[in-house]
Amino acid sequence: QVQLMESGGGSVQAGGSLRLSCTASTYDYNTYCLGWFRQAPGKEREGVARIYLANDSVFYVSSAKGRFTISQDKVKNTAYLQMNHLKPGDSAVYYCAAYRVYPGSSCSLNSDQFAHWGQGTQVTVSS
Repeated sequence: QVQLMESGGGSVQAGGSLRLSCTASTYDYNTYCLGWFRQAPGKEREGVARIYLANDSVFYVSSAKGRFTISQDKVKNTAYLQMNHLKPGDSAVYYCAAYRVYPGSSCSLNSDQFAHWGQGTQVTVSS
């Protein structure tokens, strides 16, 4: 059972930055696809970015490109989401999620593929 623990949420003013962390409890960490998702009140959950932990391949949705950076520290089994130039529209509960990538499959941001989820961390951006 993979356990994910997020941290780093908080409240910032528009234009500010936050770095979210997601620490995984698995020795197979390198075989996983890890994604960051967010859900604002009354809205559907949406993917933000994902990273394939085996080769650092990354993908961002358009709203995150140029402002957010997803990365990992393999020694710490931790992935990060650096968020810069935050906007009020970025306010949401942010979740990290992961699934194991088997041969023949790929790392994507399709939420249906993600088997393991963290508890979420709140990000609030005020104008």
